[in-house]
Amino acid sequence: MTVVASTCMAFEHGPLPRALSLAVHELRTPVTVTSGYLRMLLREQAGPLGERQRKMLEEAERSCGRINAVISEMSELGKLEAGELTPPGVTFDLSKLAADVASDMHEGTDRGIRVELRAAEPVTVTGDRTRLGAALRALLHATLRERADPGVVVVHCSAIADGNTPWAVVAIADDAVISALTDRAREATPPPFDEWRGGLGLALPVGRRVIEAHGGAVWSAPGNPRIGSALRLPLVKNL
Repeated sequence: MTVVASTCMAFEHGPLPRALSLAVHELRTPVTVTSGYLRMLLREQAGPLGERQRKMLEEAERSCGRINAVISEMSELGKLEAGELTPPGVTFDLSKLAADVASDMHEGTDRGIRVELRAAEPVTVTGDRTRLGAALRALLHATLRERADPGVVVVHCSAIADGNTPWAVVAIADDAVISALTDRAREATPPPFDEWRGGLGLALPVGRRVIEAHGGAVWSAPGNPRIGSALRLPLVKNL
């Protein structure tokens, strides 16, 4: 049975997590086998390679790597949808995490785009630092990738109060819309988030679910979701 047929049957007879789990199982084995044979060929275990042959095999290996990354995202998405991932109770500074993500992001530098971090003070949250870092990276990558003109993309970290609920907020956008994005954190239901965009795999859908699993929310810039986004997480305290 093909992967498509198997996945369709899972959608008909079960929820999304089951369909994703089945798709991951059906895809992972052939990709692993293909990657193994490509590595053997690149090591010239089946005979010497010409330069052109090596380049073609290296490109095929890179493509397998991209497929593997999407398979891993599908697996993560399925676990999040099933509620199988419980965030650990680790307390850390969200602004420091944002700084680490921003400093390691090189998307857009060839187009004259740079990232500027703004954090007036540390903001402390509790949860899975690794997964929240991946969610932040996906949001920043999306904004940088979709910006056409040179300039500055701001990563703004702040703490705000919404009645009795204090929030740690990270907004990623042009300076002109940072304040408007941040203010939406005070709303009971922030604007929707555009998570289905080409070229980013499943990083944005996974990131949204990770943030929501931590009791937070993520939203896009009103009017034009591609110019920026923001997230909020429960604030533990200010350091």
